[in-house]
Amino acid sequence: MPSRRHGAVSESGTTVDPIPIVLSYHQQTKHHLDRYARSLGYLDWASQPDPFRIFKGAMRVELPLAADGLTTPYADLFTPLAVPSQPVDLRSIAILFELALGLSAWKEFNGNRWALRCNPSSGNLHPTEGYAIVPALPHLEAGVYHYANHDHYLERRCFQEEGAVAELAGTMPADSFLVGLSSIHWREAWKYGERAFRYCQHDAGHAIATVRYAAAALGWSALLLDSFSDDDVAVMMGLDRAADFAGVDPHDREHPDALILVSRGPMSAPPRELPVETIRAGHWAGQANQLSPSHVDWEMIDDVAEASWKLATDWPGPVELAPLPPLSSACRVSAATLIRQRRSCLALDGQTPIPADTFYRMLDHLLPRPEVPPWDMLSWPPQLHAGIFVHRVIGLAPGLYLLERDQAIHDRLRAAMRPTFLWDQPADCPRHLRLYCLMQGDLRRTAQIVSCHQEIASDGAFSLGMIADFAQTIRAKGAWWYRRLFWEAGVLGHVLYLEAEAAGVRSTGIGCYFDDSFHELLGLTGDEFQDLYHFTVGRPVDDPRLMTLPPYAHLRRTRTV
Repeated sequence: MPSRRHGAVSESGTTVDPIPIVLSYHQQTKHHLDRYARSLGYLDWASQPDPFRIFKGAMRVELPLAADGLTTPYADLFTPLAVPSQPVDLRSIAILFELALGLSAWKEFNGNRWALRCNPSSGNLHPTEGYAIVPALPHLEAGVYHYANHDHYLERRCFQEEGAVAELAGTMPADSFLVGLSSIHWREAWKYGERAFRYCQHDAGHAIATVRYAAAALGWSALLLDSFSDDDVAVMMGLDRAADFAGVDPHDREHPDALILVSRGPMSAPPRELPVETIRAGHWAGQANQLSPSHVDWEMIDDVAEASWKLATDWPGPVELAPLPPLSSACRVSAATLIRQRRSCLALDGQTPIPADTFYRMLDHLLPRPEVPPWDMLSWPPQLHAGIFVHRVIGLAPGLYLLERDQAIHDRLRAAMRPTFLWDQPADCPRHLRLYCLMQGDLRRTAQIVSCHQEIASDGAFSLGMIADFAQTIRAKGAWWYRRLFWEAGVLGHVLYLEAEAAGVRSTGIGCYFDDSFHELLGLTGDEFQDLYHFTVGRPVDDPRLMTLPPYAHLRRTRTV
């Protein structure tokens, strides 16, 4: 974690504005056609981080592998109140973590084996760790637990005295608990160097989305608690406890990201305070494991992590959304099955098209609606929009398109883009989808170039770049919003992942792209709008050399309920 909190005071005692630090970090970590952002340039396998954090000495609570018994259809997730709510107990919490942060499969090649997870990750490096902060439940004592996904169990990091148990329960709504997320930046920096902080935020956004989808499959609501400080979030997960990380290199420490309130009932507002002192005074146990024998110091990552450290803020209130028609999905596969079959495709066939109505339905799921996951968990209106390369969509001319996720951005975004763009709306596109054709033509080669020359960006039905309302948002709301913009990009990406699976195709996030080359294509200059993430969707080409194995076959005994 940062050694100097909030990026507000320098070592000399002078006040430092954190906003220029995060804007400078973003500028300096851009990839360019003639050079990439700084990294080692090779993989030091001897220092590869352990992908699994454990706390030695913490009591283990085995979780049942119960997601197979959850039959909620994927399509029902998007109809408010359509999914019966499960009781908040050990079995349901086990399902939530299995679907949100658990293993989805193992892959094997030439004797090497690695795990895939339900929450996507840049390079499959998985910097995100998960925690549960729970009141007393059947078969689960009140306290703070770390989720160990390798063997699907909870590690009890903190338990409470009898009097504190009631205090902990009193700060949360009935039938609710907290899910905490943190990041280990070194896991990404090991491969990607200075750009790794961006990818950790992508991964946090994906994990936020996986928690929301898993909660929805159980008939639960979920809300990102975005008014509390990172200091308080750290306390709630025990990340401030230096003694529990004694002997662990600072690079292997965890940075607090998010607290999510998960509840059996609907939520209109978050709790006003967290039981910080109650948690701090609890009985703690467990020592974090060292992840790497050696590390490379990327000072820029520490600087931006410190500068984007969040102070407490006021709750912004409910998000005002434009009325939209009900969201539809044709996929009746169980949500648990779809969530666990999600994969990042390695290659696309360069041939298979998708129908226009499938394309429009995918885009429709990117628009927020009340009580519809995953967007109902965020406390802000859309800040990101999509510049889309349409390659193979039946009934839609190939070319460059723009999806505006909030009509309020139209005038500013249009004024910032090339004056020669068409701004034509496709005739058969649903009217509530603010989709515009900017230019027609075969842009497969262009899409490939701006995504670091990767063919996967040109070989799908479509690919896209996510354009954030960037500098104005950060300057108006604070440096910590740099992370939130990337979180929103991760949530967008996860929607596309699941919607691709629901449509019978596949997708993948693309973290390597030439930032300013995409800006130049759109006519964007300066930092008012910035490209934060790329994505591609199409028919996958599987590698027959890779063997796929079940996620938890390595456990000695089957855990079911």
